[in-house]
Parts: sequence; structure tokens; C-alpha cells
Amino acid sequence: MVQITLPDGSQRSFDGPVSIGDVAHSIGAGLARAALAGRVTTAGSEPTLVDTSYVIDQDADLAIITAKDPDGLEVIRHSTAHLLAYAVQELFPDAQVTIGPVIDNGFYYDFAYKRPFTPEDLTAIEKKMAELAKADLPVSREEWDRDEAVEFFKSIGESYKAEIIESIPSGETISLYREGDFIDLCRGPHVPSTGKLKVFKLMKVAGAYWRGDSNNEMLQRIYGTAWASKEDQSAYLTMLEEAEKRDHRRLGRELGLFQFHEEAPGLIYWHPKGWTVWQQVEQYMRKIYQDNGYQEVKAPQILDLSLWKKTGHWDNYSENMFTTESENRVYGLKPMNCPGHVQIFNQGLHSYRELPLRYGEFGQCHRNEPSGALHGMMRVRGFTQDDGHVFCTEDQLQDECINFTALLQKVYKDFGFTEILYKVATRPEKRIGDDEVWDKAEAALMESLRRTNCEFEIAEGDGAFYGPKIEYTLKDAIGRHWQCGTIQVDFSMPARLGAEYVDANDQRCTPVMLHRAILGSFERFIGILIENYAGALPAWLSPVHAVVCCIAESSADYAKQVADELRAQGLRVNSDLRGEKITRKIREHSMQKIPYILVVGDKEREAGAVAVRGRGGLDLGVMPLTDFAERLQSDIDTRQ
Repeated sequence: MVQITLPDGSQRSFDGPVSIGDVAHSIGAGLARAALAGRVTTAGSEPTLVDTSYVIDQDADLAIITAKDPDGLEVIRHSTAHLLAYAVQELFPDAQVTIGPVIDNGFYYDFAYKRPFTPEDLTAIEKKMAELAKADLPVSREEWDRDEAVEFFKSIGESYKAEIIESIPSGETISLYREGDFIDLCRGPHVPSTGKLKVFKLMKVAGAYWRGDSNNEMLQRIYGTAWASKEDQSAYLTMLEEAEKRDHRRLGRELGLFQFHEEAPGLIYWHPKGWTVWQQVEQYMRKIYQDNGYQEVKAPQILDLSLWKKTGHWDNYSENMFTTESENRVYGLKPMNCPGHVQIFNQGLHSYRELPLRYGEFGQCHRNEPSGALHGMMRVRGFTQDDGHVFCTEDQLQDECINFTALLQKVYKDFGFTEILYKVATRPEKRIGDDEVWDKAEAALMESLRRTNCEFEIAEGDGAFYGPKIEYTLKDAIGRHWQCGTIQVDFSMPARLGAEYVDANDQRCTPVMLHRAILGSFERFIGILIENYAGALPAWLSPVHAVVCCIAESSADYAKQVADELRAQGLRVNSDLRGEKITRKIREHSMQKIPYILVVGDKEREAGAVAVRGRGGLDLGVMPLTDFAERLQSDIDTRQ
């Protein structure tokens, strides 16, 4: 007798072993048709996602997975990646398949083929995928001996797949999935048949090195998206269209904010207007530091390699670090600021009465990101963090975490973001420190979120090598998620670098170190701001608050006078005294997304007034210059 417990607590008994599909059918024909997979938990085991053909032979908890579940959507996307590979091999028999994982909002599959795939090829492949899906071919799991599988894939000319399997320890049983004439290596699970794959679209082709190594051959990566419903896919494609209009790289060029050049990959050339935006962000964050007990510091850019070895960075992060040499010494260009802040803390012995001690730095960092991963301002090699480190006692740890979350919420709100997702990233496999320390650190972070009434997810194994962290993810105007802020609890690095304080009993103790950032990378955060506001930044961030345009030469002196008076009040104002038609001036400055355009002619000059146009063609009428100045200053002060 096998007893199955369902998520609602109800139970079903079966005379013997039973498949996931049979359990679904016993509940109802509708659920049986909708079932894509199952999540099984048996005594002493973790929940496992399995195929509907999986047979349960002991008492277990079971959740039937459908397209409505997040796991169901992942199964759909993974299965659609295999459908893509099947279609490619049907149309291009010489193409070799490599790997095809699920990614955010879709999937990709890498292929080795003698010529580049064309847009017409993608159309044909997508059509073939639809045909294979309509055929509703059964998808079945097979277990093979590892060496047998290697020989099989070599025999059919799939050298990449054979290489992958050869990297699996000898003697292990591996799983393959078969659908029609196609068979592929995979852990699964997959949908029970191709007919479950109804909504998908191929998006683009890109280059990708085999196994991500630039020393290996270049493959072709086909990206696709797959969804549970046409409505979901339509909404996603609409969002992509909107995202294209908001692309910070295009807007940065059109608005004259910044540029990129190939001789400095992953680095940014800031123009005056873009640097003005940067300064507003930095000045705002500097005030946040001052108002919340942070002391601003500045640590060196390069540090001797011996220090990076002490902290554990060299063993755990060296592939992402730039190095340089001088006088037979090797230095690491800092990828993060924490070791420098510990060194500052170590200058002199601190009393427990001085803690918590909070350091903040606008620290410039460099990370050796792969060239293929670089993406405008969103992924760079040189960036500046609003980085901070808090040295505190264990008793202070909880309050520091709680206060940081509240502070981050305020900052995000000021920048216009009100929806935040919270995730606790736990210990990774590659880490420093013992389990007792990690238990303590993880518990502190989770409890701090509970006390601030923040619902959160657990990201198993995603913590930093030195400690767990909370990841704060904001939601932008078109529904995209951006992980920016973080706070990390570190019991290890202070001890490794000899950080100490004197407690109430005159004993020397090691402080707890909190690594924290609110915006994260300034570059990335400004890119997010540009895309969130489609370039139309709120007045307090806008590089130009207003531009004064004269209608004719007779009002040019007055236009200049208005601009001078507003600039004297600390406002960022330009004047346009060209002899162009006023309609052309308005159109050009509107395209630059300037918050206010002030039009002045003889009437306005005589009245000491300005005709005001708000962004978006809003006609605010004629008003005294003092009234306009008050209005603009109010916008800035209230961050509207």
C-alpha cells in the first residue's frame, strides 16, 4: 500500500507503486491533462521535481505541477529547448547540439553548424517546432550506462554531447530523453508529450564559445521564449518592445549622457550631462550617509596580493580580478572595497562603546568580466559602488540589519521605486567559515526581514563565499526586476585580517562585519533609472532643469537674463538664443526630455514673466518668473 499526501492535506491510497500521471488521473481528468510534472517528497529526502511517468513506490508528499506553477513554466521552457534542438536537426542534419538551458523568460540552445543561421532559418525552425508540437509526440526518459551513452553519441557524430557525457564520472547511470527521432542528454524533468508546448517564439541568434571559454570554438546560440498562454507571451513581447524604446544605450547617445568605445571595453566615457546625473545621485547618497551615522572613507585602488589571499578573495574570486606588477610585487586591482575598510578599522583599537562603526565609500572597483557578458552600463568592468561596511557586536547585528532594510526602502522610494522583492541567499558550496557561523548569520538575516514584515524567498547556495546575504530587487515601470541592494553578514573576514575591539570585560573580540550597498553599481543604477523613466528623469535628477527660448532677437537679452537669474538660484538652466523658429526650438528641446521649456517674447519681457511648457507638451501658461522658480524648486525638493 502506497499513501500519497497532497498539498491540501488530503490523502490517497494505492495498492502498489503508482506514477505521477496515475495519481493526477485519480483526482480528475482535467488535472491529468494539465499535469506537466510532479514534486515528490519522501521520508528523509528533499522535494524532487520529476516527470509524470515517475513511479512512487513508498509513502510520499506529492504536488502535481501544471503550467500555472512557476516550476511548470520552467519545465515548459526546458522542454521547448529540446524541441528547438529536435527541429534544428530535422532541418539541418549536420548541426551538432551542445547544451540548452532555461534562462529568465525563456531558453537557449547552442549549436555547431558550418554556416551562420539566418533570420529565414529561424522562421523555418520555428515552423518545424510547431509541427513537432502538433504531432504530440511522447517524451520518455531512459537510463543509460555512461560509457554506452558516450559511444552512442560518438557514433551519430555528436562529439560535443559525447564530451559532456565523458566529463561525468565513469560507471554512473545517466538519463536521456527521447521524443520522436530525437534523443538528448538531460536530467529532466520534461513535459509528457510535445503537445504540451503550444506557445513559443524564437528571438535571435548570437555567438557563444563552447563551455564559455574564449579559447574554444565559437558556436551559434539560438534564443527563444516560451509561455503557458498566448496572453502571457503577448505581454512579454510588448514589454520587450517597450524596453527597446527605453534602452539606456540608445537614450544615452541621443541625450548626450555618455558613450562607449572599443578601446575601453566595459568602461564608460561620461559626458557633462551624464556626469551631472551622476553627481546628483552621489550627492543624494552622501547625504544619506551623513544622516545615518556613516563616516565616509577612501581606500586604495590596488592592494598587495598577500592581502587578497588573507581575505580569501584570491582563492575564491581570482578569475574575476585584474592584477598588476611593480618592483617584483604583484597587486590586485580591487573588485570590492571590504579589505580596505578592515584595514582602516584596524588603525587603532576600538572600544565596544564605539560600535556600531559604519564606514561608507563611493569606491571604484574593477572586475574582469568576460567580454560576452558586457552590456552597456548594466554589466561593466569598471564601476563605483555606494559601498559600506558596518563593524558591530553580535548583539547589534539584528538592529543593524533591520535599520538597513528601512533605509533602503526610503532610498528606493525617493528614486521612484516602491515595489521591492526580498531574497535571502544562503551558504554556497565554495565558502570560508564553519557551519555554526553560517547558521548564525543566515538566521540573523531571516529574522531581520520577519521583524520588518517583509516576505522573502530563500536562494539556496547563492550567498557570497564569506557570508549569506539579503538581495533587494526593485521593480521598474514596465515590470522588470533589477537586483541592486544587498547586505551580507561576515564573521570570517574580520578575523582573517585581525580586526578586534575591546568588550565591556576588557577582552579583545572580533567584530561582526556587514557588507552593504543600496544602489550597488552607480553605473548600473543610473542605467536602470534612464530605462525606468525612458530618459525623462525627474527634475531633481535631470541634467538640465529648464531651457529658456527666445521667440525673436528682440527678446534674446531677456531670455539670457531669465536663465542667469535661475542659475543664480542654483538651478540648472540653459538658454537658446538661436534665430530658429520657436516651434523648432521647442521640438528639439522636447526630444531632449527637459522638464521645462520657457518661451519668452516681447510680452513676457514687458511683464517679467515666462510662458511655461511642461514635459510632454503640457501648456502651463504664463507666470511670473518667481512663481516658476518656486514651482521648479518644489519639484526638486519633493523629488517629483
